[in-house]
Amino acid sequence: MSKKKKLPVAYKPIGFALGWVSGAVASAAFRKTWKLIRHEDDAPDALDQDRGWGEILLAAAVQGAIFAVVRSAVDRTGAKAIERSTGVWPAPEKGGRD
Repeated sequence: MSKKKKLPVAYKPIGFALGWVSGAVASAAFRKTWKLIRHEDDAPDALDQDRGWGEILLAAAVQGAIFAVVRSAVDRTGAKAIERSTGVWPAPEKGGRD
């Protein structure tokens, strides 16, 4: 089996760790961003009875955008590092994360 076939499987644990790190970074970034936007420590969630639709949807949109950007940045950085160290891109030719 070629190196190209083996690397994506070997990359799975690294990808998992990078995903965990990106989640932690995104969570911290969202908390800071929400504090800048609304001057509150806690963002609303969907079951927060005292918050309106607009505020809940704004928080969800901001959080989703931050998580997507951070996850993509961390994934891309990890993939580039693997490529530099092994010479092989850690994903199939065509395909994305999902």
